[in-house]
Amino acid sequence: MSQPSEPTNEPRNAQMIRTMGLYSVGMQVGCVTVLIVFLSLGIGLGLDSLLNTKPVFTLIFILSSAPIALFITFKLAMRAVKNVNPQTAGIVTDKEPVMEEEKRD
Repeated sequence: MSQPSEPTNEPRNAQMIRTMGLYSVGMQVGCVTVLIVFLSLGIGLGLDSLLNTKPVFTLIFILSSAPIALFITFKLAMRAVKNVNPQTAGIVTDKEPVMEEEKRD
């Protein structure tokens, strides 16, 4: 006699991998956004002290960092979606959906 096969944890592992991937995208987006803002602040303050224009360059660089951060966030999210979708397409289920007509018979 053959022993009953143990159920695989493949769907659970796939879900955990997907969740960790989303966490990683969130961390990347957060770190890149903070990096862009601080880099813009440093460049703005540096140019303001160099050219003796108090808040002009700081404001310009901080305000211009918002659309740049949004664009990079969008690109990171699109790359993550592209990387996650091929994994979900490869999962094959053993059971096919049962049609309503087959249930009645």
